[in-house]
Amino acid sequence: MFKPTTLTHKLAKGSLFSDYRAWRKFSNHNKDAGEGMAKYPPPQFKLQRALIITKFSRYEFEQMRYPKLSREELEKRLRDRGTDYEMLMYLHNLHKDFERNVVHSFLDVGCEVKVANRVEFRSSLSKEIMKWADLIVPVGGDGTFLLAAGRASPLFAQSQQKTPIVGFNSDPQRSEGRLMLPKYYTENTADAVARIKSGDFQWMYRTRIRTSILGNNGKIPESTDLYRHTVTKMEQEKTEPEYLSKSWALRYKAKMKRVLPYLALNEVFIGEQLSARVSHLQLVINHQDIDNKTKCSGLCVSTGTGSTSWHTSINRITTQQVEDLVRILPIDEPGGGRPMPAFDADAIATQYNQNLRFAPDDPRLCYSIREQICVGVWPSPKDFKARRFVNSLFVKSRCIDANLVIDGSISYPFNDGAKALLEVHPEDALLTISLD
Repeated sequence: MFKPTTLTHKLAKGSLFSDYRAWRKFSNHNKDAGEGMAKYPPPQFKLQRALIITKFSRYEFEQMRYPKLSREELEKRLRDRGTDYEMLMYLHNLHKDFERNVVHSFLDVGCEVKVANRVEFRSSLSKEIMKWADLIVPVGGDGTFLLAAGRASPLFAQSQQKTPIVGFNSDPQRSEGRLMLPKYYTENTADAVARIKSGDFQWMYRTRIRTSILGNNGKIPESTDLYRHTVTKMEQEKTEPEYLSKSWALRYKAKMKRVLPYLALNEVFIGEQLSARVSHLQLVINHQDIDNKTKCSGLCVSTGTGSTSWHTSINRITTQQVEDLVRILPIDEPGGGRPMPAFDADAIATQYNQNLRFAPDDPRLCYSIREQICVGVWPSPKDFKARRFVNSLFVKSRCIDANLVIDGSISYPFNDGAKALLEVHPEDALLTISLD
């Protein structure tokens, strides 16, 4: 049974940047760094058994939707509704061909291989497969990687040994695949597998978010698998409620906390289900004494890994916005007039957007308030920042029909009065393989 090392995580004294330097001394950008960073790294990694997790193609999804239709009947149904059937089958076969290539690459170096698709991997059988595998290999896009990462966790597998993960992008022409190996290895899969087999790689530890629900009875609501729209009941089996310290109990008006069994690799999102409805939230940053209140379109709390995804989409600026800002700069000329200064708006926007990203092993979280209302009394206090790096974040809901969503996949109800604490713990980091 998983038990956090401490009941109340105290923030270390010093700045966030000193915390960052302390974390990075364990980082993964060279081969020797891996032994210090994770609490449970592989003692002597030997690749003998590979578990390949494949994406669920659109054609396979349609087969699952209409299980009683024959192949010919399914084709007719898809064509009748206007689906480009030739392209659908082309992409399906493209992925399946690449999947077979990955399997053969591991077999060729003497590995035992098991293959499971995304639907199969979500079943309870995956816990046993996790114990069997030396390496988890998602094949597809970032969505498949995130699913595999959610299972490569001590919270899920009930194991003190981390299972490494490395991904292959099956279609780099249509998928960015930032979590996967570089696109070069899509064309040279055998080279990547040979390097991994020989130990010619670097460990990379990606920060993940631990989410705890605070309350008076230690219960947590059932979660929903957004991929299949089904209720999952894993959490009641995986964690036990814990009593809070007296200081935390007084601060957050709760007696107990319970850790959710899912760690977020990209982000945790909190907000109303209906996007047109305002989300009303209360935030406490780094256990400070200030209660920050906001009305907005939702809260996104991102890791460094997730900073290339939704985090950047929320905070990015466009070339047009740069041009509009430059036009209102107070530029005074001796002869009068305000000529437009020479500048490259596209380059400025690109540089700004690139600077939104931060390292995957950065121990800080970055929260972003989507479309924060900034009129009248909102936000409170008025200087509450819409984006900021934090060590921990407490969130209380004042919403009507809201959810807390982990990596866009697992959803919990998070309505008025619900409380959550988002933190980073080094032992929760995801162990991955880098071939850069």
